[in-house]
Amino acid sequence: MPRTWAELLGDTDGPQESEAERAGFFGRLRDSLGKSRRALTGELAAAAFDPGNEEDWERLEEALIRGDVGVRATAELVRRLEARGELGDLGEALSEEIADMLGEPGTLNVEAKPSVILVVGVNGTGKTTTIGKLAQKLREHDRSVLLGAADTFRAAAEEQLEIWAQRAKADFVGAAHGADPAAVAYDAVEAARARGHDVAIVDTAGRLHTQSNLMEELAKVRRVIESRLEGAPHETLLVVDATTGQNGLQQARLFGEAAQVTGVVLTKLDGSAKGGIAVAIAYELGLPVKLIGVGESLDDLRPFDPQDFARALVAG
Repeated sequence: MPRTWAELLGDTDGPQESEAERAGFFGRLRDSLGKSRRALTGELAAAAFDPGNEEDWERLEEALIRGDVGVRATAELVRRLEARGELGDLGEALSEEIADMLGEPGTLNVEAKPSVILVVGVNGTGKTTTIGKLAQKLREHDRSVLLGAADTFRAAAEEQLEIWAQRAKADFVGAAHGADPAAVAYDAVEAARARGHDVAIVDTAGRLHTQSNLMEELAKVRRVIESRLEGAPHETLLVVDATTGQNGLQQARLFGEAAQVTGVVLTKLDGSAKGGIAVAIAYELGLPVKLIGVGESLDDLRPFDPQDFARALVAG
């Protein structure tokens, strides 16, 4: 069954979900990955796949690449499947290998007080909305939260984040339009410490991973946070829009270098046929996917479960 927020946060005393709630999310995940599943499997019905037929292996490779699993991860998957010898059910075997490549379920490092979560990504990925939903879930688990609006360039970015702060009953630190983002991040960490908050989540301006000057600015924000609080930021989450496919892999690579990303939030899976990008990111970069978004509602941001994701991606 899907992982719960309590499992993600290591919160044994927090609110627990019912089996029905967890099963309901798996149904939404399965539906959301329908496009990806069709792109991956195509005509490769398990009953029709012949491990002794070279053309079937080529079709499988094409299907995996079409589903944005990526060339390197595809080659590894095929190698593993070939090494099995007798495959049995192709969908089941593929699901098992994908889950293994995705790795163990990650946790969110929010043990320190305050814990600082830096959130980065390009424009349009759903970064601010993700922050708001995460803040609300943390509040449901009795964490006091502060949101810092270090996106000082996008019109209405601060206002949007402040609205989410109000919804989540979280504290808020903003700044004037065009202010130094690193200074806002500094103020947010200071305020979280002074006011005794459990978690500070710092938003940053969306930027293209190819904009070296803005990436350096992001590195500066991180350095300022590091200098103000030992061990911070405790998490640096990169929000990736699943519809971007392999471009998301390049984003993860370059943001990882500039901001020392610790985990990925994969959004917009409900509108994408490119869910395989999660496999490419995990295998090629060793970055765990920690959260996924499969819709607009609060409950559609969920902890990532490798086994359930693989099963929904391949077998449905």
